Amino acid sequence: MAAPRLLLLRALMLGGLGLLVGWGGSGVEGQKKKEMVLSEKVSQLIEWTSKRSVIRLNGDKFRRLVKAPPRNYSVIIMFTALQPHRQCVVCKQADEEYQILANSWRYSSAFTNRIFFAMVDFDEGADVFQMLNMNSAPTFINFPPKGKPKRGDTYELQVRGFAAEQLARWVADRTDVNIRVIRPPNYAGPLMLGLLLAVIGGLVYLRRSNLDFLYNKTGWAFAALCFVLAMTSGQMWNHIRGPPYAHKNPHTGQMNYIHGSSQAQFVAETHIVLLFNAGVTLGIVLLYEAATSDLEVGKRKIMCVAGIGLVVLFFSWLLSIFRSKYHGYPYSFLMN
Repeated sequence: MAAPRLLLLRALMLGGLGLLVGWGGSGVEGQKKKEMVLSEKVSQLIEWTSKRSVIRLNGDKFRRLVKAPPRNYSVIIMFTALQPHRQCVVCKQADEEYQILANSWRYSSAFTNRIFFAMVDFDEGADVFQMLNMNSAPTFINFPPKGKPKRGDTYELQVRGFAAEQLARWVADRTDVNIRVIRPPNYAGPLMLGLLLAVIGGLVYLRRSNLDFLYNKTGWAFAALCFVLAMTSGQMWNHIRGPPYAHKNPHTGQMNYIHGSSQAQFVAETHIVLLFNAGVTLGIVLLYEAATSDLEVGKRKIMCVAGIGLVVLFFSWLLSIFRSKYHGYPYSFLMN
């Protein structure tokens, strides 16, 4: 009786050992398969990046390289609509900055396969837009190595603007990859500055015998007023943040020139506010001249009426902009 029992026990032990070996072997094979798939993905992305800084993805490439595991790299994707019939001016402007950022990373000495830059155009990947329930463009999303994108992985375009420097700060915050933005040389600024200095130098040379115009208070006051109007309208904010000129609603096609948030603005909004401030200023100047000048009474009355009209008209338009952006606060006492 002992012999059959020993044989049965030995068979069970060998069978269990075989199962353990089989499981272990399948686990090793599965791990090797994952590593092989991951290596193929990374090699493919590196190859595409060597040809173009921003990889263009369609639905199949997005699902295979971004959506499906395994993945040990981050992918920054700009969802856009660049085809001419879409008439997305903002998309083109954002694409230029995005290309600068991607090129800065591609040619950086710190380049690694930890992060890749890609693009999904609506006309090439409408199914991806539908998959992610997206209805606006451009939109920037970071797809991390593990898990789904979180709230902070969607770039706040309306607040930060789409300047390459702002995008680089967001990328560093989400991926810990610091990118030094290197812009291509732009000679337009130095040329315009040189032309301006040449014109000023020429005028000074032509008037070298009479430089009284340099002491003209009206001229200096006008120059200072132009500077103040530019700064109070938000021109410096535009220079730092690089917001779009305006925004076109992709559903209705309506152009929005005034941003709905108090934390952001469009370039067109700056020009509108500058114009309104200039109108109010001109009205006040006319009122001052009407009260202090030695002109005829009739002309002074006309100047007074024109000044009041300009102040009331442009100031009311300014209040309407503040109302739409701040929803009545902190200017509610002026609205009631």
